Amino acid sequence: MLRPILDVAGDLGLGDHAFAHGPHRAKVSLDALADAPPGRGRYVLVTAVTPTGAGEGKTVTSLSLAMGLARRGRRAVAALRQSSLGPTLGMKGGGAGGGRARIEPLEECLLGLGHDLFAVESATNLLAAAVDDALTRDATRFEPSTVWWRRVIDMDDRGLRHVVTGLGGKANGVVRESGFDITAASEVMAVLALSRDWADLRARLGRIVPGFAPDGSPVTANDLHVAGAMAALLRDALHPNLLQTTEGTPVLVHAGPFANIAFGNSSVVADLVALPRADYVVTEAGFGADLGAEKFVHLKCLASGLSPDAVVLVATVRAVRHHDPAKGTGPAAVAAGAVNLRRHVATLRSYGVPVVVAINRFPDDTPEELAVLHEQAGAAGAVAVADHTGFADGGAGSEALAEAVEAACAGPVALRRAYAADATIPDKLDALARQVYGAGSVRWEPTALRSLERITKAGHGALPVCVAKTNLSLSHDPTLLGAPEGFVFPVRDVRLYAGAGYVTVLAGEIMTMPGLPSKPKYADIDLLPDGTVVGLV
Repeated sequence: MLRPILDVAGDLGLGDHAFAHGPHRAKVSLDALADAPPGRGRYVLVTAVTPTGAGEGKTVTSLSLAMGLARRGRRAVAALRQSSLGPTLGMKGGGAGGGRARIEPLEECLLGLGHDLFAVESATNLLAAAVDDALTRDATRFEPSTVWWRRVIDMDDRGLRHVVTGLGGKANGVVRESGFDITAASEVMAVLALSRDWADLRARLGRIVPGFAPDGSPVTANDLHVAGAMAALLRDALHPNLLQTTEGTPVLVHAGPFANIAFGNSSVVADLVALPRADYVVTEAGFGADLGAEKFVHLKCLASGLSPDAVVLVATVRAVRHHDPAKGTGPAAVAAGAVNLRRHVATLRSYGVPVVVAINRFPDDTPEELAVLHEQAGAAGAVAVADHTGFADGGAGSEALAEAVEAACAGPVALRRAYAADATIPDKLDALARQVYGAGSVRWEPTALRSLERITKAGHGALPVCVAKTNLSLSHDPTLLGAPEGFVFPVRDVRLYAGAGYVTVLAGEIMTMPGLPSKPKYADIDLLPDGTVVGLV
């Protein structure tokens, strides 16, 4: 039985700042930021080893950890990203947990969660319309070849990756090549996630650069007089969504950037609301530690001013065994594939944060395989290793993990980053490529070099980097498993995300609009005569 959502809000002292949208979902007013009590709780990041295509249970781990902490008498909150309809209806699933460790109400969480995604789409597409209007009315406003801004839709739709707009004559605009991204990859989604308040949101939107003038100067959303309307569309979307776990633990669900093609973390606002009101805030970064966790350190923490007290690295026997080059089975395969786990632990430790390895147990894991995984994680430098069975047992299956995380959070942390703030974009990427991915060098393709020169000339040559690359490997190549070393890391292009405050580097064959699989999940979803939705999980 779900708890009334205003009771959940009351447990956090948010009773005056939560506005119910039905019995089990609420929006939290930004007034909660100014009305926060003194002090802050412990801040725990959940990430993972390089996953298989099915994922390794980070959200299950995050939710069950929060529930395990609550069972130990701690006031715990999970702060997670909003699900995208693309994977919910496509291949991977919605990322709302599963079994006895999931976000509730599940249907609301997976099927849009209000109008936040629509607001992001609308603001993004409004800017696209303004850009095309400017191109039509004033040919001197933009150098057409520099206009990179793309429309978005929250679906996996390969047919929209590359489109031609403006067909049908002069009245329909300028003919040019463009395309659509999935909403989670848009700069507006990143701006929503990184903004601290309405003023910050408005300022970031105004700094967005959809293209450049013929003289090389950036043309901003402010220059096009569209940023104010974009901010108005996003006003209510900046309020975090409050839901609950299967055991009634509070969950703030807000913003949804993917980690392989965007910055991969939930919102700064949600964390700032939760931390003064909780003993522990558990947040999650997408995909492996080379993606979401790296971006958490170099992008989200930079925007929020926060630092994590501990990092939980999720591993499974299945995922570690997947990285065995011989594709074997049993304990030997786990030992061979643990090279991937060791690389991730080393990367996280280099940030100066204690690492707890959480083994998400599956029913067919053998005691021998689990023993090897424990041994390998400990040898890699984790401060603790703990099994959990959150999927099957909820918070009761994660109390040992909760205890280990509490112990890991006891000491001070001095967060370190892989590169200096004033380093150039190539130097920052080189540091990530070598230290995190294991590359021997970086190769900039001609298109990327032209974009880099334009960005640097415009005064943005020292921005942080957000790397868009495959999630199936530490490298750019999904076939390179384990912990590859010495490869050449190829950069195809660079996009300026001036509003978000970084540049996006497109590596290898990564695409910012996914396609549907041969057996999409939407084929399993249906609505019964009594109004029940089935097939979501």
